[in-house]
Amino acid sequence: MKQSHQQSKPLAAPNSPHHTQPGTLFEMENFRLKVFRTAARHLNFRMAAEELLLTQPAITQQVKALESELAVALFDRAGGKLSLTPAGAALLPFAEKLADLAQQARQAVAATTNSNAGVLTVAASQTIGQYLLPRLIAAFLVENPKVEISVLGGNTQTVLEALADHRAQIALIEGPALRQDVHVEPFMEDHMVCVVPVGHDWADEEVQLSQLHDVPLVTRELGSGSRRIVEHAIEEAGLHLRELKIHMTFDSTEGLLSAVEAGLGVGFVSRWAVRNQLALGTLRIARVRGLKLARMFSVATLAGPEPASVAGAFHRFILERAETLAPRSTGRPAKSQ
Repeated sequence: MKQSHQQSKPLAAPNSPHHTQPGTLFEMENFRLKVFRTAARHLNFRMAAEELLLTQPAITQQVKALESELAVALFDRAGGKLSLTPAGAALLPFAEKLADLAQQARQAVAATTNSNAGVLTVAASQTIGQYLLPRLIAAFLVENPKVEISVLGGNTQTVLEALADHRAQIALIEGPALRQDVHVEPFMEDHMVCVVPVGHDWADEEVQLSQLHDVPLVTRELGSGSRRIVEHAIEEAGLHLRELKIHMTFDSTEGLLSAVEAGLGVGFVSRWAVRNQLALGTLRIARVRGLKLARMFSVATLAGPEPASVAGAFHRFILERAETLAPRSTGRPAKSQ
């Protein structure tokens, strides 16, 4: 997915700027400003409504109420496109600062009781976000029930951009960072595997590296950490990428796996991504002799001081606990020829 997964708790009908939902954290931030910030980030009321779990008319109502309070238009709706007016552009950085102050206040109060509280946004590349992160978040929330977590998804490049743009406090990636403005620490080893359709000649077999020339390949898109790892391994093994038959590219691991199931080619994915298909018998693994596909999953933070408060607690949790909480991989070992 260029993908974005938003994991948040339902919000009550927003008739009050101080609305709360029973069982959720107290909304210290002015709700109209929160709606404004969200709409300004997306420049789309429908997408803002989806993120905040509201209706589009409710978003419009809150924006109009804020515009009435300030006696100025904040959005220009001309031409069917939404954009910020000069007044909206002037307000946005202050709205963001107020949101940050509310978060800091919540965390400061929580620190007096030796507990973590607040809102955390985690950006995760696809394999981690789909197959590992839900279990990690569930375990973290058992120990930190006052924390609310939202998740942004995408490939490695996309989630690092979210980190650099301060849209996320932590990023979990599966490829090399290739940036100087982030600090990266490995937390778990992963192995890529070659997946083939059921009934393929390579199914449950070991094949020679040179045989990759002979089959159509389906791959992830440019910017994907998985693709970088596979391409680097192939070149290190002595093959030239231009000699391979790259048949199709996909912007999601699920799309790639579906293509392999349909017989469109063979592909390489994380062992975590193919667990269910192997258990169901809808895909098989082939081992390519001489191809080293081990890699590390890593946690990335912005270069500089270590993350503090909720982000720091989640960062420590990932480094200390992730490997023990990960689900077990499954699959049949390839037979040697």
